[in-house]
Amino acid sequence: MIETQDLGYQYPGGGVLRFPDVRLPQGGTLLLRGPSGSGKSTWLALAAGLRRPSCGEIIVAGQALSGLTPRALDAWRGAQVGVLPQRLHLSAALSVRENLALVYWAAGLPSDEAAIDAALAALGLSALAARLPRELSVGQAQRVALARAMLRRPRVLLADEPTASLDDAACAEALGQLAATAQRCGATLVIATHDARVHAAWPDARVLSFAPVSGDVASGGFAPVQREAA
Repeated sequence: MIETQDLGYQYPGGGVLRFPDVRLPQGGTLLLRGPSGSGKSTWLALAAGLRRPSCGEIIVAGQALSGLTPRALDAWRGAQVGVLPQRLHLSAALSVRENLALVYWAAGLPSDEAAIDAALAALGLSALAARLPRELSVGQAQRVALARAMLRRPRVLLADEPTASLDDAACAEALGQLAATAQRCGATLVIATHDARVHAAWPDARVLSFAPVSGDVASGGFAPVQREAA
């Protein structure tokens, strides 16, 4: 679940981005819609605890993020949140399997080989486990990033423009895998997108619409439209 109240974020030297209040139940789906640069990625970063709000409150998976120390926030994120970033950040020197094992290394945990095997199998990646990222297609690399995000069975799954570089066939496959992964984990799913194909895939999802105004985000020139639709 995700709840926000009076949430806002101020970039250095700029105005405050203010976001509509959200109440999303556990297992629900929320689409953040709007053009690039309109604040969608900032909202995701706040939900992941990667940025601290300048005002207001955000509660994710039952945890009020403002009360956590940086170390506690990192531990909470690793256990509760799966992130599928727009730039996948796969380590070029490591195999697919080793990229997944990094999740445990970053958390200071022993590698869970059974969980890695299960994630690879769930996304059809078992035969690619020994490949390096440069040996993967765009769609395959995205599946690796999704497998990485689901490894610890997060309660919240955040995806930033997951279909931006995909054709229609690859888009349909990616969205199907994203939906199946969220269902498998019982996770709340939030997708930031300006792709109409994503909205078509989740016609009943809640929507927050973001729209650009004059200026630049860093100077407070973009603001989300104050609208939430069921």
